[in-house]
Amino acid sequence: MLAKPTTMSRPLFSAKAVVAAVSLIATLQLAACSGAPSNQNPRADVPLQTVPVDLPRYMGRWYVIANIPYFAERDYVGSRAEWVLREDGRIDDHFYGRKGGFDQDERHYEFIDTVVPGSGGGHWRVRLFWPIYVSQLTLYVDPDYRYTLLGYPDKSLGWIFSRDPVMDDATYQALLARFGAMGYDTSRFRRVPQMPNQIGRPGFASPGQH
Repeated sequence: MLAKPTTMSRPLFSAKAVVAAVSLIATLQLAACSGAPSNQNPRADVPLQTVPVDLPRYMGRWYVIANIPYFAERDYVGSRAEWVLREDGRIDDHFYGRKGGFDQDERHYEFIDTVVPGSGGGHWRVRLFWPIYVSQLTLYVDPDYRYTLLGYPDKSLGWIFSRDPVMDDATYQALLARFGAMGYDTSRFRRVPQMPNQIGRPGFASPGQH
């Protein structure tokens, strides 16, 4: 999830960061009724359940293979997350990506995540800026910690992450089917290009096309 790029030379909570984060909150809260198609999945109203995760093993780099497009990540290619477990138990959450194409400069966003007690590590509160947080739910992680599915409580947002930047179609469809079984409208997912030759392929998001 994105709010505003941060650099060492800029204050983390600038006025622009506040405006961007407030806009993100509004978008997340209104996503289901702001033009997004209604979810026709018969399990749409079934609450999402998180899964426990081994936090040290869960850390590291994850590539964004697919997501439900929304304004903050739209038009990004080559995007990835990098998570670092802090000594205090919180998580440094870094997002990297190129907006508009692979020829663009890479952008970097930083957040601090807190694990919700009693969730087994599967429910994180992502701090956009104090005191504004959003929820991030781990819905699945495979036994080898190669793939993970992340969601948002109302199912308006979802992500497929992988340790590798390229995923074969069979694995992708199997992970997408897991989202479907949880009540997601899987038709809303778009694959995020991780290689230039993926742009324009069926099912992949193309920068500048919504």
